[in-house]
Amino acid sequence: MGALSIWHILILAIVALLLFGGRGKISDLMGDVAKGIRSFRKGLNEPDEDRAIPDRRDEPVKKDSTTGQ
Repeated sequence: MGALSIWHILILAIVALLLFGGRGKISDLMGDVAKGIRSFRKGLNEPDEDRAIPDRRDEPVKKDSTTGQ
């Protein structure tokens, strides 16, 4: 009762073939998921230009016209 028979092994092999083998819809879906994960990781590693802190040391000092300084 606890051992795998030939039928269990065949059913598992067919399910694995459907999920990972051939050019079925499920394998295409798995490929799309992998592409999404790769692009997500790439996005995490790239610096975000919109959130970059500007370097204010290069800007000229502005004089305040109301106090005359």
